[in-house]
Amino acid sequence: MTLIRALSPVLAPVLAVALGLMSGVLAPAVAQERGPLRITITDGVIEPLPFAAPSFVAENGAAAEYAANITRVVAADLAGTGLFREIPAEAHIARVTSFDAPVSFPDWQAINAQALIVGAVSASGDQIVVKFRLFDVFSGQQMGEGLQFAGTPGTWRRMAHKVADAVYSRITGEGPYFDSRVVFVSESGPKNQRVKRLAVMDYDGANVAYLTDGASIVLAPRFSPTGNQILFTSYESGFPRIYLMDLGSLQVQALAQTEGNMTFAPRFAPDGRTVVFSLERGGNTDIYALDIGSGQIRQLTNAPSIETAPSFSPDGSQIVFESDRSGTQQLYVMPASGGEGTRISSGPGRYGTPVWSPQGDYIAFTKQNAGRFHIGVMRTDGGEERLLTASFLDEGPTWAPNGRVVMFTRESAGAEGQAALFSVDISGRNLRQIPTEGPASDPAWSPLLP
Repeated sequence: MTLIRALSPVLAPVLAVALGLMSGVLAPAVAQERGPLRITITDGVIEPLPFAAPSFVAENGAAAEYAANITRVVAADLAGTGLFREIPAEAHIARVTSFDAPVSFPDWQAINAQALIVGAVSASGDQIVVKFRLFDVFSGQQMGEGLQFAGTPGTWRRMAHKVADAVYSRITGEGPYFDSRVVFVSESGPKNQRVKRLAVMDYDGANVAYLTDGASIVLAPRFSPTGNQILFTSYESGFPRIYLMDLGSLQVQALAQTEGNMTFAPRFAPDGRTVVFSLERGGNTDIYALDIGSGQIRQLTNAPSIETAPSFSPDGSQIVFESDRSGTQQLYVMPASGGEGTRISSGPGRYGTPVWSPQGDYIAFTKQNAGRFHIGVMRTDGGEERLLTASFLDEGPTWAPNGRVVMFTRESAGAEGQAALFSVDISGRNLRQIPTEGPASDPAWSPLLP
């Protein structure tokens, strides 16, 4: 797929949305007839910004179905964030029949559309071309340059996600995340005899592909920084060991083969050449680092307690992990070279599965307290702890590429309870279930696709 920048270079005032997600407070959007639109964040309530996405123009007969499908994916991506509300097509006064036709802004203002997405699709042979423009309706101006994407018919969903990413970023000022994938554990069968397979899908649950056959229990898959490999834990040998899979060939190799010792909870360093993981030896569990190229292993912690679930900071200088050295499960940060570590969790209850945000500003975690499980975030020094969810069992957060949305596993109570994937933004808003064919757990978000 290629990105071609060569549509109208007309520049307009940036349609700014002051998200302020770090503060965790949200307020209604205010449309201004002069100047940029803004969303001011207060009090945990937000009025989604209304947008119109008339069906993209099919510039030839072969493009008609693609145009309709791409429009729906773009609108679903934006509406799914909770920050945007689509104005339904039946409310539209104007009709877009040509990509280059002048926009009748009064018609869109009349239905209170604050943003307008105009697009077109052409299809010829093995190529589809998608182009779009974004308009600030109340200022009557185009926002930034129009963009054009070209790809094969099989990549039409990715092109739709890229359009939505561009719109989202221009309006919010946040990084994109729709054009990404999630690797997870797909579950089937009775609860006491679950078949677990590794699977990968688009961030929204589409295009599922299975990576393993279910012959062995698999856990905790993790993407490499480039998105072309995954780490995971498997019981193929009879007890937990860590493995590396190439997603292109699906070839698998065992890592850190230490006879008779369990290895688990692996995660890549930002450079993609180092893996940190937990190793159980003589009844004690510590954190180790493995150089993938040489196979050399270094011990990073040395304590009689259980140290596990390591996660690197984005710059590779520090590692956050969980330990019960204080008597309960808590979070600690240590230099990437190893060491004693500094405790950062301080609230009541137990903390685990920490994951450093791609932006470096937050650490997500699982918390258990007073009989409830929570997904939460805190600053990297432990400050500003914020619980985003509460349920019978929430666990295992993973960050979207832009560091502003978290996906996790939620399991329902009872003998018939099942695991499912959910996402929530870091203000605690917009909790939603990710559609999967059956029970699913252990999600890990990829970086943005190239």
